[in-house]
Amino acid sequence: MRELSRRRLLCAAVTGLLPWRRVSWAEEANERNPERSGVTLITPEAEASIARGLAFLAERQRDDGSLGSGGYARNTAVCGLAGLAFMSGGSTPLGGPYALQVNRCVDFLLANTSDDGFITVSGSASHGPMYGHGFATMFLAEVYGVTMQPDLREKLSKAVSLIVRTQNKDGGWRYQPQPNEADISVTVCQIMALRAARNAGLHVPTETIDACINYVRRSQNGDGGFMYMIQGGTSAFPRSAAGVVALYSAGVYEGPEIDRGLAYIMDNLPRGGAASRESHYFYGHYYAVQAMWHAGGDFWAKWFPAIRDELLIRQQESGAWADAICAEYGTSMATIILQLPNNFLPIFQR
Repeated sequence: MRELSRRRLLCAAVTGLLPWRRVSWAEEANERNPERSGVTLITPEAEASIARGLAFLAERQRDDGSLGSGGYARNTAVCGLAGLAFMSGGSTPLGGPYALQVNRCVDFLLANTSDDGFITVSGSASHGPMYGHGFATMFLAEVYGVTMQPDLREKLSKAVSLIVRTQNKDGGWRYQPQPNEADISVTVCQIMALRAARNAGLHVPTETIDACINYVRRSQNGDGGFMYMIQGGTSAFPRSAAGVVALYSAGVYEGPEIDRGLAYIMDNLPRGGAASRESHYFYGHYYAVQAMWHAGGDFWAKWFPAIRDELLIRQQESGAWADAICAEYGTSMATIILQLPNNFLPIFQR
């Protein structure tokens, strides 16, 4: 199924028969979704919101391909996420309304990949450079799956190797590219990058995946949520959503840990608030919507309309979504969430 999706994307880009050329995003997504359960996924209002959000990102991209503002200017995580947002609408380096922007994201990240594979920009603020490395590697893996560019594969392979060799003894990752501490938040970024790379045909050691699964399972609390570090701690919505997606990305699709995790996430169903001060709002919902997409059924039917409608309320007149990190980050996350039903990117597919 994943390979067919890649071929469909590539053929569409090459021939110019891209989805938006035939029908609207809303019609296309609603027809493709295998478990609609009577739910209209991408409404006309959501379609317009997505268009405004992507236009905002395109306007804010610099000539060198970087995105971000304030201390997060030229941040690799923001660039990778923006690239994923453009691709979530069907654009690729080969075609689509945002092909130029996708190519610029690729160029910027490759230009900032060191000889040892680390993707980072000196002087750019971050919660930890391995966040940027993980998101950037995942985006480049999605691009490579479409283009199969040899020069891209070379640097992507180095980026993947860096992730593999910096996994700590417990099976997780932390802020720096060193195999010392680990936390669930950074760990999910790395396992998703590895899954995207494996989907694209790159080698990822099985023992790396197995160690990660063990780490994530040890991070789950009795209430179904996830602690930040295995040394102990309470559960919280953002990291619990990340924990469930880490398991899905590692190939764990069912079991008691999935059931408990989904139940915990559902207790945080969006309520339509525009002024929520919830910590790590976009981060949490980026992972939560993926968890519900993988779960399908009633989980998805209840969750997506709720987060879709809440995001529409929160969007600003400029087309952006505000976040303490930067508007480019919030807008990338929001447009990825809203476009998940498009089902274009293999890393987000069931």
